[in-house]
Amino acid sequence: MSKPRLMFDHDSRHTLIYQYEPPINREEIEAAVDELAGTSVDAIMLTLGEGRTMLHDTKIGEQWGHNVSNWNHIVFRRAYQNSQKLISEGNDPLHIICDRAHEKGILVYPNLLAQQVSGERGQDVRCSDFFFDNTHLSIGAKGKLDPDHVAAKCHDYMHEEVRKERFELINEVLQNYPVDGLELQMNFYPYYFHPSEVKKGIPVMTEWIEKVYQTVKKNNPERELAIRIPHSIDACLSVGLDVKDWAEKGIVDVLIGQRLSGPSITDPTADFTSLVKAAEGTNCRVHATIQSHVDSDRLSLAPIEVVRAIACNYWSQGIDGLYLDHWYANWPYEAQFYEKLREVLHPDIMAPKDKYYHIPSLNHDWQRPVTEPSTPMQLPSTLDVDTPSDIHFNFTDDLPRWEKLGRLHEVILRIKVVGSNELDNISFEINGQILPDEHLRKISEIYRISTPRAVGGYGYWYIFRLPDKYWPNQGNNTLKITLNKRDELMDQQVEVRNVELETRYLRGKNHNRGYVDPDLGIFSGREVSIF
Repeated sequence: MSKPRLMFDHDSRHTLIYQYEPPINREEIEAAVDELAGTSVDAIMLTLGEGRTMLHDTKIGEQWGHNVSNWNHIVFRRAYQNSQKLISEGNDPLHIICDRAHEKGILVYPNLLAQQVSGERGQDVRCSDFFFDNTHLSIGAKGKLDPDHVAAKCHDYMHEEVRKERFELINEVLQNYPVDGLELQMNFYPYYFHPSEVKKGIPVMTEWIEKVYQTVKKNNPERELAIRIPHSIDACLSVGLDVKDWAEKGIVDVLIGQRLSGPSITDPTADFTSLVKAAEGTNCRVHATIQSHVDSDRLSLAPIEVVRAIACNYWSQGIDGLYLDHWYANWPYEAQFYEKLREVLHPDIMAPKDKYYHIPSLNHDWQRPVTEPSTPMQLPSTLDVDTPSDIHFNFTDDLPRWEKLGRLHEVILRIKVVGSNELDNISFEINGQILPDEHLRKISEIYRISTPRAVGGYGYWYIFRLPDKYWPNQGNNTLKITLNKRDELMDQQVEVRNVELETRYLRGKNHNRGYVDPDLGIFSGREVSIF
């Protein structure tokens, strides 16, 4: 079996069983595969229900809605109607997808959420009786934990009953379906032990992972175990996952690193090198996860220019493949979606193409991650007078090379500072060099009646078109921002909210900018930037 380099997260719900009006038919289920056929996607990572109840014909686990008499959510009822209709007529959705994927040359790795939270009976119509009836198995049941902590309602893997329930679901799928592997999603509510027992839990979890691995390989040694985890070794260890030991023991085939799973936003700055180093000298591969949302004040979903920047940064770290998570938000899929899939595996093809690097920033929609360990955020960053704020970012483009070949069009740095007015004085340095005002365009957004997106806050955009003297380096860079003078009558906090770096290229020396070239007065709306 070939080893997949591009894995695609398909949660089996949002673009599938939620979308189609009952009674759903076989061809509509097959669309989950058909929409990806002919692309670079090697493997569909298909979520099994929503982790607690299932949408396939399970005899071991509990089917979605089996314990519900009256529904409080029309979409969740639709999922029940569609899944039960298919199962009752002998069209198990998981079998349909496996058969169709193999027909089209795509692998299928069912994905089980290793952790979920207990719901309230009568309210949570997706929850299983196992979760309702066994709250004593939760991490919070041991006490000495804030009941509002995200881990409190998670099941405690120190209990054999918890590990057994998850394992039996896995074993049934491996025995009864022609799958090519299994994914354990361990970065969704990634808390498995009471905080006081994390160290004690490490060998318990390793033993369980080894048992799962042996079951995956039992009837087909070519099948793979892929595990999605926090993005670094330290983050994994902090919740009881010794992934370096798993790789060295040979009990995992693919480690899938993921950062900002909780808010599910893109992050070009994510560092997977500790995972890559941990897998060196083993048979374990490392994939990096790319999410789909930017959620800045101008962008919701990531356009291709953002995806290129992220993918190139990740490939430069020595990863073996990519995992596309939550890309179903792009559905129904159109041309640019397929263009992303065509390019994303090829950093050499993406190298001389427009890219849009950014530092992820949280806002009122996406608060600081609470479901993910070790995820410090650089933005927003507060600015106090004479106290510089350092923003670090990685950059992959070889600007001197493409400039020499006549392919580089321009390099644009944008910084949004909110809470600041015209009386403030702010300076900017990149890698120790002060950026002069002669390269600056300053745009006031102190007040706008309407905005493209209701995030970001009021303030100023500082936009620099950078000559070569101030270009960022390949590799690590530091942007230093200093509030030198503050309006003494203002009490509002000044914050750096957005940092963006855009590189624009030409198709060839002295070529036009294609569909968009402002110097020729041709506009089609395809530009990422509005500046």
